[in-house]
Amino acid sequence: MAMSETTQDAVELLTADHRKVDGLFVQIESASGAEKDDAIRQVTRELSIHAAIEEQIVYPVMRRSLPDGDAKVEEAIAEHQTVKETLAEIERLGSGAERDHHLESLMAGVRHHVEEEETELFPELRAAVGDEELRAMGAKLAAAKKLAPTHPHPGAPATPPGNIVAGAAAAVIDKARDAVSRR
Repeated sequence: MAMSETTQDAVELLTADHRKVDGLFVQIESASGAEKDDAIRQVTRELSIHAAIEEQIVYPVMRRSLPDGDAKVEEAIAEHQTVKETLAEIERLGSGAERDHHLESLMAGVRHHVEEEETELFPELRAAVGDEELRAMGAKLAAAKKLAPTHPHPGAPATPPGNIVAGAAAAVIDKARDAVSRR
């Protein structure tokens, strides 16, 4: 099957996700009330999907392709775990000063993680695997977004094959939960 020339490669797709999340962070920082709550729901969804697809598709390639790939991926997974735990706490809290404290921590942690990925990991990945594989990964990431969990699941596995199986089950539950709450 030929890839479309317009298919984003993996780095482009993930970087676009980063920009979208940062835009939501800016909204959260300046909004209040229902507008802030909506932006928090959107950022929770975006980060949950992003972490799941990155862990399923990109990190296994990084492990085998990057110098010291195992250590770099383990650090990234640990950062994802912190994000998932923080998002779960934000969902649990609902509103108030404690939630806002967790939001500040989340935004700082995600911004740090994004900077590491974009300045270190993504350039290394691009150099290691080349354009064709990055385009194929981009297509897999785009497809996986449709099947990914939309809420954090900090207790779920973060590495294959467990994350693929758990992610599929979590996604079904999340989509039902979203439908019931009309998100």
